[in-house]
Amino acid sequence: MKFQAPKGTRDFYPEDMAVRNWIMDAWRRTSLRNGFQEYDGPIFELLDLYRAKSGEGIVSELFHFEDRGGRELAIRPEMTPTLARMVGARANSLSRPIKWFSMPRLCRAERPQRGRLREFFQWNIDVLGVDDVIADAECVFVAIDFFREVGLTPADMVMKINSRSLLSALLVARGFDVDRHAEIFAVLDKRDKLPEDVFAESVQKTTRSVDEYDTLMSIARAAGHTGLDELAGIAAGNEAAEREMARLRELFRLLGEMGVGEYCAFDMGVVRGLAYYTGIVFEGFGKGELQRAICGGGRYDQLLEVLGGPPMTGVGFGTSDVVIEVVLRELGKLPTVLAEPPQVDVYLIDAAPEFFPIVLRLAGRLRQRGVRAEFSYKRQGIGKQFKAAAAARAAKAVIVGQEFADRQVVAVKDLATGQQVEMGVEAFVEECGKAQT
Repeated sequence: MKFQAPKGTRDFYPEDMAVRNWIMDAWRRTSLRNGFQEYDGPIFELLDLYRAKSGEGIVSELFHFEDRGGRELAIRPEMTPTLARMVGARANSLSRPIKWFSMPRLCRAERPQRGRLREFFQWNIDVLGVDDVIADAECVFVAIDFFREVGLTPADMVMKINSRSLLSALLVARGFDVDRHAEIFAVLDKRDKLPEDVFAESVQKTTRSVDEYDTLMSIARAAGHTGLDELAGIAAGNEAAEREMARLRELFRLLGEMGVGEYCAFDMGVVRGLAYYTGIVFEGFGKGELQRAICGGGRYDQLLEVLGGPPMTGVGFGTSDVVIEVVLRELGKLPTVLAEPPQVDVYLIDAAPEFFPIVLRLAGRLRQRGVRAEFSYKRQGIGKQFKAAAAARAAKAVIVGQEFADRQVVAVKDLATGQQVEMGVEAFVEECGKAQT
């Protein structure tokens, strides 16, 4: 019987692993230089943790099971509940702001599609314990900082920014009952996912009058540099709406000061489907063929309380390695060098089989000092071993032969220049070790 990887999962052959590591290394570098600390949690959690956050409907979207003690568990589909649980457990001892990041393997029981699989790695950035809009600005900045590092320009992607609290205040200002807001949010969130006529029909079904329809369509269309100005008339006189508009204007000012304003745009069509978002929300969109968000997040100021923790504000985002790889491939931003074998510092060559034990001892000593040392598994001629050294992209080849037996020296050849010199074994090992420190 021939077995295959389960649907929606991936095998990582060395060349695939190189791509994954390249993306995740960039995530880690970006996180650390922006002052975030890494954390992680268990691969599975109590199912009730996800029920508490998202309701009973979430169960069908998870891989869940019972353990031998009858406890309901679920493989983690996201990290925010784990983050909230962990922070809640030590809230009194953690200094503010809490700036954490993680890169976990996650699983979701959903239909695989381009840019979205059942199993993936996700980069999470979160700032907790800060109500000021500077925390929102930093989260948006960190996402764009990563995109800049991997070569994406404002011509390649845009960060669309909105505020759910602004939308809610605008609806209140125009007389929409609060119990209708969730339905309206869900419709507006589909603005860019549906053809224009289908979206307009969805809005019409949600409204009860021509005035309501016109109001929602005006709100939905507000975007770009003039978007906030277009909403000023609707917000006028409503304190909450005017306050949220001021908060958004301050966010865009801060992002401009941080040097990423050209990546950002106001867009009322960004609502984010997750109900726990309470304020500013944002989504990064690639401008290539993949017409979907490539990262997303927002402010969640009540989540810790919902999951049993103390009152604490939070804002964060996530993105997956799957969608990032698709976008970068599509735009030609993945380095081609990733498909090549890893470079070797030293390739050890035995001039005759009797010198192979010396090669092994040298390899052990060099590797102990952090040197990437390699050798041929087969006892074969020097010419074939040199070809193997070239295939391994070795910087140097070291020949162990009669000179070692006579004078304890080896021949060291620079494979880039072709220059070859003799060196004493101890001096060579010492020099290689210093190069790694």
